[in-house]
Amino acid sequence: MKMSEMTPREIVQELDKYIIGQAEAKRAVAVALRNRWRRAQVEGPLRKEITPKNILMIGPTGVGKTEIARRLAQLASAPFLKVEATKFTEVGYVGKDVESIIRDLAEIAVNMLRAERQGANSLRAEELAEDRLLDILVPGPRDSTVPRQDEGTRQKFRKMLREGRLDQQEVEVELAAPKANVEIMTPPGMEEMSAQLRDLFSNMAPQKTAKRKIPIAEARKLLAEEEAAKLVNEEEVRSLALERIQEDGIVFIDEIDKVTSRAGGQSQAEVSREGVQRDLLPLIEGASVSTRYGVVKTDHILFIASGAFHLSKPADLIPELQGRLPIRVELQALQADDLERILREPENALIRQYSALLAADGVTLQFADSGIRRIAEIAQQVNERVENIGARRLHTVMERLLEEIAFQAPDHDSQPLCIDAEYVDGRLNDLAADEDLSRYIL
Repeated sequence: MKMSEMTPREIVQELDKYIIGQAEAKRAVAVALRNRWRRAQVEGPLRKEITPKNILMIGPTGVGKTEIARRLAQLASAPFLKVEATKFTEVGYVGKDVESIIRDLAEIAVNMLRAERQGANSLRAEELAEDRLLDILVPGPRDSTVPRQDEGTRQKFRKMLREGRLDQQEVEVELAAPKANVEIMTPPGMEEMSAQLRDLFSNMAPQKTAKRKIPIAEARKLLAEEEAAKLVNEEEVRSLALERIQEDGIVFIDEIDKVTSRAGGQSQAEVSREGVQRDLLPLIEGASVSTRYGVVKTDHILFIASGAFHLSKPADLIPELQGRLPIRVELQALQADDLERILREPENALIRQYSALLAADGVTLQFADSGIRRIAEIAQQVNERVENIGARRLHTVMERLLEEIAFQAPDHDSQPLCIDAEYVDGRLNDLAADEDLSRYIL
């Protein structure tokens, strides 16, 4: 089913495959995504007036804020960029210019659309690559006006190529050499000039080719990629990419709470933090940003900001920015039940990942229900005692739990290994009980 046909309920069901809990946040982003489709159905001048309702996610680290936004963008096939607010500083201080967000998003959109176009042309590109290989294997007359006398031989070689009987044979092919990257250093805020100069010098250099002797299977793949790139209309890609950014782009601004002013705006650092908010404001309100591919209007880009807000609160953001993030959703801290579900239910669940990794060495892991429960309990216990990093704690716990198995896996016999509560306690109980040890190890 296409994203445009999905209802908010169906969008939430898709997100449920990867993120456990956080129903309120999922509902908010599902409605925001559906509203884009609804806006596209509106006719006339009113359509331009309908702007996206940007979202502020509030919650501790590791509860799924970034993952919700990332999976939403994948679901929508939309250009998506995640940035940390802390990498920007007010103009005049050392740091990146906030407009680089849109320039980076433009690069992502162009590369995404180019890959789509190359995929759409893959069949035609494979045919052209096949013809180039046949020209090498069965050379014909150089003059294209002279009729070929070897069509029967050519068809025999074509049949062998398609059956894979020539895959291991080496041939010498002429491939386009990659263009040299020219790095140009420019002051902060002048990244666009750097990109334009880089394009200029890159286009001035003639396209070089290099001869390589490689197996036919590899040559066929490389030639197909080269032919697919030739079939792409770059001007069309650029214009459509700009349109896709403006209509479907999603920007996720993390750690927005780190640029709040918490000391009454007295120190120089506090002034700079507030300056970042004021620089972000025009982007979120709607501005025109020049990129190497053209001007991007940010009026209809969906901005999702997030922060833990441990030491500050959303009200510490400047009022204008608060007004541009009207939808507030609070994500809940994860409990042992949530952590257990995270280990079991998502399509990319950790126990499936580790089972697949160790299966490569012939080790079969069997996770008992009691073992999964105990892993979740230890993760929650360490989160409460040391620092609450949410589901990320599961990674450190699992690594520590399976460290010995992973080290000995190549020499292990074929007997399955059962990870139950007794095994988990034997490996982790002492560490989890000792706060000093868990602080440095788990």
